[in-house]
Amino acid sequence: MDFKRVKEYFAWIYYQYQIITCCAVMEPWEQSMFNTVLLTIVAMVVYTAYVFIPIHIRLAWEFFSKICGYHSTISN
Repeated sequence: MDFKRVKEYFAWIYYQYQIITCCAVMEPWEQSMFNTVLLTIVAMVVYTAYVFIPIHIRLAWEFFSKICGYHSTISN
């Protein structure tokens, strides 16, 4: 892909985002507030997933390894 096609693709993706979220009909200050809130929510979800999913996977592994009789050599 050349640079022009990549740029057009991202412009199309941004246009789809504006249409789906109705940002196209908002005023500029409303768009910036909406985008800020949306970005904050996405950042919190990503951070929470990064912090808590490994803990839950480890706890599930320990639970099922005790049920199945498999003794893990992973130290706590």
